[in-house]
Amino acid sequence: MTGEAVCVATKGLLFDMDGVLISSIGSVERCWKRWCKRYGVPNAESYQVPHGTRAVDVMRTLKPEFNQAQVAEGLRVIEDMEIEDTGDLTVLPGAKSLLSRLPPERWAIVTSATRRLLLGRLAVAGLPVPERLVSGDTVERGKPDPEPYRRGAELLGFTPGECVVVEDSPSGIGAGVAAGCRVLGILGTHEMGELHAATWIVRSLEDIAVSVLEEGVELRFSPLGP
Repeated sequence: MTGEAVCVATKGLLFDMDGVLISSIGSVERCWKRWCKRYGVPNAESYQVPHGTRAVDVMRTLKPEFNQAQVAEGLRVIEDMEIEDTGDLTVLPGAKSLLSRLPPERWAIVTSATRRLLLGRLAVAGLPVPERLVSGDTVERGKPDPEPYRRGAELLGFTPGECVVVEDSPSGIGAGVAAGCRVLGILGTHEMGELHAATWIVRSLEDIAVSVLEEGVELRFSPLGP
């Protein structure tokens, strides 16, 4: 059920990419299964990759014995696989419309994907490339660590408390909360109960109306309730 409509004023918006703006979950799952098979991971065909986690962190879990050179090669392999596998990539409802209404200085993308993969997916999706972005290969610690969202707020020139994070995964929501941001959860890759740490939850970006203010933007939506 939905609650009463709320108006949220914010100076900046920090968007996760996959699961919020686009969906490439099919590619991600196919490619990681191929990667696991290539590198001899047991039960490769049934492997379920944790959504919202950097490839390097997934790899360290699967292959803790890899040395630095092997990690670099493994990252190149999975990145190449995912860049080539975009046949069923889709733009999620409301993404293009919402981004088109935002001033470029008011939003950034903060993603676990590498910069090369981020740019490749945005190109296939036909979505704008923001002036400011944080990719998984530009931070020391990935989500759920707060570093990515703190960096995103810094790039916009605001404090984390002046920004709203838009996320679909528990890992990303945890990162936004730990950074000190308010978090708007989007349903899709996870059930509502898994997003309980978010400040609000909506079904999709289609449910969000945006007004540009002199000091930022105002979001209007009816959050989902229990």
